[in-house]
Amino acid sequence: METKEEILRIIDVLNDTYESEEAWYGPSVVEALRDVTPKMAEVRLSSNTHSIAEIVYHMTTWRIFAVRKIQGDADFDIKTEDKDWKKIPVVDEFEWEAIQMELSLSQEELVSELEKIESDAFLEEFVPGRDYSYYTLIHGVIQHDVYHAGQVGLIKKAVKGMRLEEDDYGTLDDRADYENGADYY
Repeated sequence: METKEEILRIIDVLNDTYESEEAWYGPSVVEALRDVTPKMAEVRLSSNTHSIAEIVYHMTTWRIFAVRKIQGDADFDIKTEDKDWKKIPVVDEFEWEAIQMELSLSQEELVSELEKIESDAFLEEFVPGRDYSYYTLIHGVIQHDVYHAGQVGLIKKAVKGMRLEEDDYGTLDDRADYENGADYY
């Protein structure tokens, strides 16, 4: 009889990293985003960095990638800048809510797909079109979350440290460089 004990452990870690109030390393993704306002979400600390909104979009994109691969979609890929790092120069309240909701829905969909897997043997299979296993892919999503939750925390701390009025947050970036395709991470 095959088991799925490892998959269940991975789901627990994925959920802890995403929304636990007691993640051992620090704030989960949800905690990191908790008090981010739309204006804070659009701030770039310099013209060659991403905003919190862009980071969240990027996290969602890679969750969707993982879901599509788990579903067996060999052709799905993220090869264009807009699919991976979409430029989001202005974030209003509606868009910020939508960006966060898409992240939440992608988390639910990823967990749902993992719950459908019947055996830990699936984790050793290779992801279609890639040279790594599903085990590596799913752990990569977890590590990706931790990394980007840390980025969000650093950006929040920097923006709050500037003690700017809410209306001033959007003026920190140099939109001329951004609009002209300046290199950014």
